[in-house]
Amino acid sequence: MVSYLYTRYNWISLKFCYFLFFSLLLSCGENTTKKEETNIDSSIENSSDSAKNTLTKTILCFGDSLTAGYGLDDINDAYPAVLQNRLDSLGLAYTVINSGLSGETTAGGKSRISWVLNQKVDVFILELGANDGLRGVPLTETRNNLQSIIDAVRKKNSETTIILAGMQLPPNMGPEYITEFRNIFPDLAQKNKLALIPFLLKDVGGIPELNQADGIHPTIEGQKILADNVWEVLKTVVK
Repeated sequence: MVSYLYTRYNWISLKFCYFLFFSLLLSCGENTTKKEETNIDSSIENSSDSAKNTLTKTILCFGDSLTAGYGLDDINDAYPAVLQNRLDSLGLAYTVINSGLSGETTAGGKSRISWVLNQKVDVFILELGANDGLRGVPLTETRNNLQSIIDAVRKKNSETTIILAGMQLPPNMGPEYITEFRNIFPDLAQKNKLALIPFLLKDVGGIPELNQADGIHPTIEGQKILADNVWEVLKTVVK
């Protein structure tokens, strides 16, 4: 009798062990499947993100305090950020980078252009020269520096679209100087076959209510108009 009970006990134990093993096997299979599903989902998400990054193009605004948004409390009020909002609202896959530096001259821009071009740039907006004019820099120097920047962009990527922002000076600089200065931008645009913004500060320059106390740097409302001036040319490139 004892032998019978012992044998029966062993059979039940063995049966339980088989059941437990089979259950664990199924559980492991389910966990492996779940992990595989998770990995697949993660791969799909990563592939989707990579595709988005590949499809998104870059617009780089390279300039001085007008681009940097000097005097504004929030850089998101500067015209590059206003352009970004407009592009987003239109569903256009572009990222706008503000590479403005207050006080920048064409010589300064020339010296830092190589570093800026370490990133991929599809549209390059060149806004420099105003500080040269206000400081009375020889116009040949301004012209040559701008040409060097254009050449550097083209050398890095010949497919990059360059948009040149035209600039004008206040009348106190003398008629001959301001006329020659103004002509630098259309001349370079024609020579290099660039898109040209005739005058970045159109409808803003010289209007007190659209400029800060210094009479030079646009207010938030002024920056919106700058964005409109840029958009008139940029829209033909991005659409």
